[in-house]
Amino acid sequence: MAYAGTVVTGEQGVVKIGANAVASVRSFTIDQEQAVVEKTVMGDGSRSYLPSLNQFSGSMDVYYDDSDTAQQAILTNIQATGTSNVAIELYPSGTTTGAKLSGNIIITGHSITSSMDGVVEASITFQGDGALTIEATS
Repeated sequence: MAYAGTVVTGEQGVVKIGANAVASVRSFTIDQEQAVVEKTVMGDGSRSYLPSLNQFSGSMDVYYDDSDTAQQAILTNIQATGTSNVAIELYPSGTTTGAKLSGNIIITGHSITSSMDGVVEASITFQGDGALTIEATS
């Protein structure tokens, strides 16, 4: 379902892994891609294509919180071999206004950055497993 909304700000954004909100999210990104397959034949004057499979992937940056249930679920998932996908919900402008993006993901990366003059941060990357659903928040 397509969602057509208004311009919003992100300071109320929320990310949930399963039923748990991820603590201290600083930003997140969702990338959607539509693959194409070529259908050009000899004699055509230019290349032509057909839409094919689509996919999504993304990342999020958080202040690392080792007591947060959702962050620990992410870390556990990336450390286990052969783990299954997890459900994700992303709310760019909060849970009561704007869009809700949801789907299943496979955690593909987790890095922790610590510096002597800053807050410890973590970056998480993920690959969508199936379709990304975009709808209005309820």
